[in-house]
Amino acid sequence: MAKILEKHQLTPNLQIHKQSNCYNWIARLKIKNVYLSRSTKTRDLPEAIAKAHRLLIEYEIRFETNNFVIESKRFSYIAEKVIHQMRVAMATGTGKVIYDDYIGALNKYHIPFFGDTHITRIDADQLDDFDVWRVKELGRIPAKSTIQNHNSAMQMVFDFAVKRKYMLISQVPTLENKGASGSRRAAFTVDEYARVREQVVQMAKEGRREKTRQLRELLIDYMDFAILTGMRPGSEMDNLTWADLHPERDDSQIRFYVTVRKGKTTKYTGTREIVCKAAIVKVLNRLSDRFPDRVGTEQLFRLSDGSTSKEMNRHFDNALELIELKNSQYGQRSLYSLRHSYITWELAAQNVSIDVLARQCGTGIQMIEQHYSHVIPRMFGRQLSGIELETKERVVRQFEDVTYDEQLRQRMDEWAYNYKHRGYI
Repeated sequence: MAKILEKHQLTPNLQIHKQSNCYNWIARLKIKNVYLSRSTKTRDLPEAIAKAHRLLIEYEIRFETNNFVIESKRFSYIAEKVIHQMRVAMATGTGKVIYDDYIGALNKYHIPFFGDTHITRIDADQLDDFDVWRVKELGRIPAKSTIQNHNSAMQMVFDFAVKRKYMLISQVPTLENKGASGSRRAAFTVDEYARVREQVVQMAKEGRREKTRQLRELLIDYMDFAILTGMRPGSEMDNLTWADLHPERDDSQIRFYVTVRKGKTTKYTGTREIVCKAAIVKVLNRLSDRFPDRVGTEQLFRLSDGSTSKEMNRHFDNALELIELKNSQYGQRSLYSLRHSYITWELAAQNVSIDVLARQCGTGIQMIEQHYSHVIPRMFGRQLSGIELETKERVVRQFEDVTYDEQLRQRMDEWAYNYKHRGYI
């Protein structure tokens, strides 16, 4: 271990000394409670004193202008600090739900690959090597949305390193997204959906067992609900309760909102409220008639005995097979295709802007642009051509038009009363 042979305290923040293992004088700087040692590169004491003062001024300027690295740290050290910060933020309610994904990406991909690498040595070449390694780990090219999450997590590590002066802003590499582009989703045309629905109605009439008939009737409601809301079949719709329905009425009409509390959307955006198409009253009318005694905490799509069934997918697939609509040039259709149909029809009908549609569906604008680029030009077709196409009128006529007769107005009054006094329809 080197011994200090001679020392001179020049200012409270500056000293020079000579060590047994070095001929040149060494300057010891104190900058914002951070100590640095730098060689003066001279054996001459007066010259060393002058250089030490210049070094102090230089590093003070570099510190103030964020052009100063205190000490380079390994990637794993910084990533663990960032993960800790995210977990604390989530525990205190100030963090984002997406932090779970960021933590998973750092632990599963970034730390295993970059762990022992100093943060200042991560450059474009290393990031390219990481991209190749990640594809091998996944067994496929990751989607753009996946890479976006990974890049966001990585950027948090770089931001932390810059803030703590473990690296300079100029040393932060550019993160690119070379993920697989979204492909067109399998959906239904308006006529195709009408055919599927007619087939399920016929199957319900032909059901031999009571439970089979009930299941197919519930499937009709499930299909219509999805096509009129754009909600995700499965995680979102299966968890809906009667208390999640919120009517808003005037003298002659009623509008329904739905609060989505569970499913994929809550992971990224939290709870959201969506607006239902006008024809949703027909669906809720049928459900209320068949299940008049349901309470607010009960789920919407349950059989009469309160049980759930995972058979709706199978019955829906059977209907598609019978009318030869299971397969399309963009892949196989499923209940999830109803959501894709909703988005496609809304874009074609030009009812709302893309950003409004994205919020309604609990997704991002970029995601819609990726997967529905074949429809988006139609949004500007009317403005450019001056011609109204049949598509919009057909969508409106079949899925939005509602005749408010006396019976429906009476039912609305019942809904309003029940909702006011019991908190659900």
